[in-house]
Amino acid sequence: MTCTAKKCGIHFQPPSIILIYEDQNQEKTRKRIMPIRNFSKFSDCSRAAEQLKNNPRHKAYLESVSLRQLQKLYSLLKGHLKGQSLAQSLEQVQREEAIDPEEDMNKLDDKELAKRKSIMDELFEKNRKKKDDPDFVYNVEVVFPQDEQVESCGWDAESDEGF
Repeated sequence: MTCTAKKCGIHFQPPSIILIYEDQNQEKTRKRIMPIRNFSKFSDCSRAAEQLKNNPRHKAYLESVSLRQLQKLYSLLKGHLKGQSLAQSLEQVQREEAIDPEEDMNKLDDKELAKRKSIMDELFEKNRKKKDDPDFVYNVEVVFPQDEQVESCGWDAESDEGF
């Protein structure tokens, strides 16, 4: 069976993931409700998302849904279970998804680093221009202004000490 996900969302009461997908065999748009069981405000969202995505009953349907998207939905549910409003939960998810360019990622543990990398990968894929895109340009040439003074760095100074 080949399915293409169109929309993916969450229902708070009863807790469930809602998937709107297109069935390629029958060329129909369908809706699938996947109940969320054994999830509390103390549960790990990434682990729950992996379990749902790897569940044999739902695997074929969730193939085109990113793990990151499922983690966001579980985070919204977790916020709801903690008593937060939807706006507060969305704000918290956006704060967790934001990448600070000044942050030193060398100081992060493996789990946090993997999380940041997956966020950056998803953002890259979202902004990437493909050959099929209407505004795709094969050879982009950019002329940078030469009016400004070029800054020199310590690493590019000529030195034969290291050789």
